[in-house]
Amino acid sequence: MGLITGLCTFLYHLPQIYKWLLKPYYITSLFMTVAFLVVRKAPGLCEHLATQREDGNSCDFDWREVEILMFLSAIVMMKNRRAITLEQHIGNVFLFSKVANVMLFFRLDIRLGILYLALCVAFVMTCKPPLYMGPEYIKYFSDKTMDEELQRDSRVTWIVEFYANWSSDCQSFAPVFADLSLKYNCPGLRFGKVDVGRYGEVSERYRVSTSPLTKQLPSLVLFQEGREVMRRPMVDNKGRAVSWTFSEENIIREFNLNELFQKSKKLNKSRGLNEEEQNSIQPEEGSNELPSETDNLEQPTESKKDQ
Repeated sequence: MGLITGLCTFLYHLPQIYKWLLKPYYITSLFMTVAFLVVRKAPGLCEHLATQREDGNSCDFDWREVEILMFLSAIVMMKNRRAITLEQHIGNVFLFSKVANVMLFFRLDIRLGILYLALCVAFVMTCKPPLYMGPEYIKYFSDKTMDEELQRDSRVTWIVEFYANWSSDCQSFAPVFADLSLKYNCPGLRFGKVDVGRYGEVSERYRVSTSPLTKQLPSLVLFQEGREVMRRPMVDNKGRAVSWTFSEENIIREFNLNELFQKSKKLNKSRGLNEEEQNSIQPEEGSNELPSETDNLEQPTESKKDQ
């Protein structure tokens, strides 16, 4: 039964996986992940490699290489227990496979190890993980617009994500936050994001550390009436983030999104009733007053992500 469930899950995500594999980042990562396997098994090349096998077969793994690969598998399984999205699972496999390949190549031949390490450095410097570009309903703040938007209407509740583009955790969390914005966004409950890696003043003002050691990125902060009500993850006395899983279920439960959404819908209905009452008031006879043109203007749409 578990095998059937796993197969169905794989087939369900197959179109998404296919799109990922077409991107240069994932194509290059895939080749670098299987590099040692290809070198060790390639006919015409593996015969010239050193081996510690008793039978002298240099085209198969020796006991030390099998031990390193098993250790890698255990680490990946442990890391993936806290992974939320499919991107995080695949990212962990790619990351620790490259680390294992560095060890295996250096053990096989120091020249191959140096070459592979140089390729890894060049890959990190030139090839970045693709950013999430799917549907969302999120307002992107800058250092000048954030305070103005939070204070604009005290009846609006904001959930703001503090993120940085260089953070892999923030990139993995992006589709989760976007999905929440599509489900819960309404006039009384809004979703926003601010890049604290770009706007350092915002990180200092709202006490969100961008240091990788503190693990405060991403941070979710709930604002009501322009004031901070709660944030996740919480921060201890040493300035380090308390471990917290950024799953959709945890966010809905901790931030009471269902309750906030119901209250926001009631606020929206009351606004609609007030507008109908105002529109039902007719101008007096003989009055030359005309409806203001500003009443017919549409509400401004959400700002789109800076490409």
